[in-house]
Order: sequence, then C-alpha cells, then structure tokens
Amino acid sequence: MNQAMLEKITFIPRSSKFITFLLVTCSCITSTTFGYDASMINGLNILPSYTDYFHLNTATIALNTASIWIGGCLVAFCYGQFTDRIGRRPALLWAALITVFAVILQTAAQNVSMFVIARILIGFGTSASGLCGPVYLAETLPFQRRAWGLGVFNDFYYVGGLIAAGITFGTSNMNSTWAWRIPSAVQGVFSILCIIIIPFIPESPRWLIYQNRHEEALDVIAYMYADGDRENSLVAAQFKEIIDTINYEKSSGETLSMMQLVKTPSARKRVTLAISAAVFSTIAGNVIASYYLGTMLDNAGITNTTTQLEINIILNAWCLVCSLVGTWLAEHMGRKSLGILSQSLLTVFLFLVGALTKIYGASAFNPGIYATVAMLFLFQGSYSIGWTPLLYLYPPEVMNYSIRANGMAVFQFALNATALWCVFAFPFALVAIGWKTYMINGAYDIVIIGLMAWYWVETKGTSLEEIDRVIDGEKHSDVPDLKMIAKGKAKMP
Repeated sequence: MNQAMLEKITFIPRSSKFITFLLVTCSCITSTTFGYDASMINGLNILPSYTDYFHLNTATIALNTASIWIGGCLVAFCYGQFTDRIGRRPALLWAALITVFAVILQTAAQNVSMFVIARILIGFGTSASGLCGPVYLAETLPFQRRAWGLGVFNDFYYVGGLIAAGITFGTSNMNSTWAWRIPSAVQGVFSILCIIIIPFIPESPRWLIYQNRHEEALDVIAYMYADGDRENSLVAAQFKEIIDTINYEKSSGETLSMMQLVKTPSARKRVTLAISAAVFSTIAGNVIASYYLGTMLDNAGITNTTTQLEINIILNAWCLVCSLVGTWLAEHMGRKSLGILSQSLLTVFLFLVGALTKIYGASAFNPGIYATVAMLFLFQGSYSIGWTPLLYLYPPEVMNYSIRANGMAVFQFALNATALWCVFAFPFALVAIGWKTYMINGAYDIVIIGLMAWYWVETKGTSLEEIDRVIDGEKHSDVPDLKMIAKGKAKMP
C-alpha cells in the first residue's frame, strides 16, 4: 500500500483529544508487542512443554530468546530512510504487517530454526515500528502532550507483559504444544489493532512541511492543537516555527542522508545522546529480569514453576504502575533528573539482589528468599519509573528533523545490538558466576550515573524546534516559545 492509496482511506476525526488518543494507541502497539514478547518468552522458558518440544539447552534457549534482537539490528540499515521517503504513517503500517506475518510463522514453528527465523522477523517488524512510532508521535503530538504520549509509548511494554504473563500462566497446564503456541499467536493481535486504527490518524505535519505540503500540514496542526481551528494562535505559532526551522536546516545544507548523522558537532552530540539512552537502559540490568526471571528466581531459591509464573504476573503489574508514575515525573522533574534518579535507585537495589542471592540463594531460609524477591521488585520498579518512559521519549526529542528518522535507526541498532549481547551472554554468566553477575552489572551502573549527570541535556516543556536552543545555542525561528503563547505571556510577531 503506497502513500497515495493510504491517503484515500483517511478519516481524521475533528477532536484533538480523540486524535491524540488514537495516535498514542496505534504507536503503543510497538512496546506492547515487545513487552508481550519479553514476558511470553520468560513464561515459555519456564514451561517444560516448550523447552522439551525444542530440546533446548543453554545455547538454544539463548538463541531462541536473543534472535528477536537480530531482526532489530537489521532495521537500522534501511528503515530510517524508508520512513523519511514514504512518510511516518505508512511506515508504521508496513511494520505492523511484517509483525503479523512473523507471528503466524512463529506460532506454526516446527523446529528451532523455524522459530528463530520467525523471531528475527518479529524483531524486524517491532523495531521498525519502534523506529517510526516515536518519530511519528514526537512530530505530531502537541508539545504539551508529548511527554505523556511518548512516555506512555514505552509504558505499554508492561501492558503487553501483563497480558502475556496471564495467558502463559493460563496455558501452562496444557499437555500439548498449544501451551506455547497460544501465547505466541496472541502476540499478533496488537499489530492488527494498529492496522485498524491507521486510517483514522493524520500524517506528521513536519514530514508534510518537508515535502512542501504546507496546507495539509496546517490542517494537521489545527487538528492536534485546536479541534481543527486554523486561526488558533498556538496553531499559527507552531506552523511558522516548524517552517522556519526546516527551512533553516535545508538552507544550511542538512540532508536526510546517513552522513548527516556525523556531519556536524551538533548532529554528533544529538546522535550520541540518543545512543546513550539505548545502551545505558539496556545494560542497567533489566535484561536479566525481563528475559531470565526463571533463572533469577532459581538462584534466589524459588524453583516452583507455578510460583515463578505468578511472580511474573505480579512483577509486570508493579512495573506498569511505576512506569506511569515515571511518565508523570518526566514532565514535572525533567528528563535528565528523572534518568539520574532511576539509575541511582536501580543500582542500589541491584547490589542488594546480588548480596541476598549469595547469602540465601542456596538456603531454605524463607525470610531471606522473600527479601531477595522484594529487592528484585524494587530494582524493576526503579528501572520502570525512569528508563521505561525515557527510552522512547528522550531520543526523538534531542534529534532535529534532518536526522530524526535515521538517528532513530541508529538508536534501534544500538538498542538491539546491546540487547542481543546481553540476552545471549547473561544466561551463561548466571550459570557460571551466579550472584557475581549482579555485582559486576552494578559496578558499571555507577559509571552510567556519572556520564548522565555530565553529558545529558534537559528537554522538558519545549517544542521540538525550541530544543535547538539547548543543543545548538540558538532557536532558528523568531516565533515566541509556545509555552509563553499558551500562557498568554507572548503573541505572534
């Protein structure tokens, strides 16, 4: 389906709040699918019907689990340019279609090879939507709702996780391969929902302006800010601010090429900030609990399959609550302050998980085991309150239009390559050195706190164009800041 065909089946509502709801719901399919996948694989790795069917060992468990990140790495080489060329909305549609096909293949898997190929395709589809979804939301949502929209984008990771944990728990007593095939099949429902919603949401106004389709862009901005009122002062200000900034980028020789990512000091700083979010969030220690909860609980002294599955459900619900609180804090505390707070707390609790696992992991001392599980919950909650909303909020904010899509492609490569390493390496580390894995992880988490305090910039309360002032030292439009116009403290010149 090309751009022209998609435009012919567009039915945009006239309510700004309703369009925002549809945009966020459609884009959140990405993180819902990712969260579902993590929780599903966690559950499947606990189920004998899954491990016995594929005759899994440590290496093949790691391969089955990590293969989704291989597909995610492949996205970086093509999907940023694809998104810039055809538009944010059709790019999101194609990503959803690829994911649906891959889920069907995974559900029908007959051997490890077929399962791995399917998961590589799932990784490609979900990472493709993880690339264009945040770009789409950042460029289309009103600046006042951007933090909530992009924060909730990744919060839905735990909605998917909670659904998968419940379904996996419900099918765990089946004595057939449907114990793992049913959870696998349900994974495609989210992408189907995305496909259904797409005709009712508009294209990114910034993409339209870059294509010199100004009247259409003005309509979209009016839909998003003022229920379609083109004369609204905020609509006029945002429209001119975007035009001025994109014209500046074009006149400065900025292109949509991959070379633009490293062409100037400003571009290099922006991309480095995005990559830092991908790498720091992935190596923080969350990967162990996200994909190898069963092994962690085994090491802590909880070996009953039913108990582990129950903990998986409760943990996802807890993390969802924490991530929603974190989304609220992102707008009030700011991105940088929240990131440092989250990283500091999770580091403390990760050290405590390691210490308690060492002391009580091989014992039958129930209070010690319960304390270990409590520290695991506090670690995951600390991660969720900051990194979950910030992961897809911060990177598209710090990048300007010319590098946003390709920059998110590099972000996805960094995220998936780091996760691939972590997901494949950690099961061997947990088997070989056990509790020491947490201590090593906590040691470099301390370094991350310092790097964030030194290098990160603050982006709260501004439009995307106004972030140029923070990174470049100047704003490339004479329009007053939108926040001042919204408060009635400034007017259009």
